[in-house]
Amino acid sequence: MEYGFGVDIGGTTVKLAFFDQAGTLLHKWEIKTNTENGGCSILPDIAASVNTFLKEKNIRQEQIIGIGVGVPGPVDDLGVVNQCVNLGWGKVDIQKELSELTGFPVKAGNDANVAALGECWQGGAKGYTNIVMATLGTGIGGGIVVKGKIINGIHGAGGEIGHITLEPGETEACGCGKCGCAEQYCSATGIVRLARRYLAEYTDPSVLRHMMDMECKDIFAAAEKKDVAACAILEQVYKYLGLLLANVCCVIDPEVILLGGGVSKAGEPLIVGTMKYFERYAFHACRSTKIRLAELGNDAGVYGAFKLILNEYAE
Repeated sequence: MEYGFGVDIGGTTVKLAFFDQAGTLLHKWEIKTNTENGGCSILPDIAASVNTFLKEKNIRQEQIIGIGVGVPGPVDDLGVVNQCVNLGWGKVDIQKELSELTGFPVKAGNDANVAALGECWQGGAKGYTNIVMATLGTGIGGGIVVKGKIINGIHGAGGEIGHITLEPGETEACGCGKCGCAEQYCSATGIVRLARRYLAEYTDPSVLRHMMDMECKDIFAAAEKKDVAACAILEQVYKYLGLLLANVCCVIDPEVILLGGGVSKAGEPLIVGTMKYFERYAFHACRSTKIRLAELGNDAGVYGAFKLILNEYAE
């Protein structure tokens, strides 16, 4: 056995990658995620794509270690996802079904946890075995790796740090149905939401006031030019994010925290701004915890997915 696949299932596309046993990404491609009819075609489409690739490359089945899969929903230790709204899935036994379709061993995990494993293996946290990763995108995904292993939790919800409550008095609901979640303040959409609130409450002159379709990147760009309102808005974001990560460290106490997702493209200002508040709120034993930027970008999921099955094979 020499090769394997890492698969990252998203709501729009499925990313597939072919690796050798050393972890070298040899080939990658995408297929459309067909969410019609409750997503019943997703796993068969993945199996067909994998089998077509093997035939085209003239690779024998016995050369394949297996397939690792990242899924945008809670996945338990047995590889069963219990409701995945973006895919139209209810309860799906990913490992059993995809294994039956391909004939290969399959290991599945939550996509954010899997991405964290990828970063731990070949990315920004390479060399560490205990990490927390926060993916700051449209929402907030979280991944926890302890001693090189993903922490899924009993219900597959381990690492859902985006739904830690930061503002108990919040009246607007998060997408999850609760109010005051970290996702409402530190995600890309949450940052824009904070900006609109700020601009409605204060009268500071700002370039942001003239933007009909404001995006998170616009706020960071304005702050870089010393826009007073943008700087004040991001100060709120850094405070919330520092508080969130400090609280997570009280439970996990990782060696390093990684920030990924679209918001992380802000780079060093995001790290510096967050660290100021992290050090203020963190338990004294955790204040020296490093905060770094993730490095694998959109490939983190496929790297982590392959590492899932590689770990299983190694055991």
